Amino acid sequence: MITYSLNSREATIELGRQLAPLLQAGDVIVLNGDLGAGKTTFTKGLAQGLGIHDLVRSPTFTIIREYHGGRLPLYHMDVYRLEDGGAEDLGLDEYFDGDGVSVVEWAQFAEDELPDDYLAITFKRTDVENQRQLQLTAHGQHFKEVLEQLNERRNRKYENGNG
Repeated sequence: MITYSLNSREATIELGRQLAPLLQAGDVIVLNGDLGAGKTTFTKGLAQGLGIHDLVRSPTFTIIREYHGGRLPLYHMDVYRLEDGGAEDLGLDEYFDGDGVSVVEWAQFAEDELPDDYLAITFKRTDVENQRQLQLTAHGQHFKEVLEQLNERRNRKYENGNG
């Protein structure tokens, strides 16, 4: 588990950009946090890091938005509206086992559909204005390695005075 304190919207986007090159087809990222905590902002950075130039918007009312045109497709899901069930009818496993990266907001409403290996990111507001604390937790060996690589990249960036 790794925790980052981010002080701006731009820093949240940058973390997504830095994570994107480390991802591969079939990777699943679960985003947890209150409304307005930065989940979609992070996903915008992830899309940019994958080379996707489309405007990324919250999929709250559509449940799943697909973005193509980058190194990998991005499947952005918001399953909040499924709190009373129905996730098993969406065919999420086809996305999770597919050719892109799946980002799932409010994944607790589709918990039974999640693969064994995924990266969970929890967004928490702090008492400092605009600051968010992101806790990244690896589920499975692949994501343990991804987190190690991400941490190394971020440390190098800050050591070189680019942070």
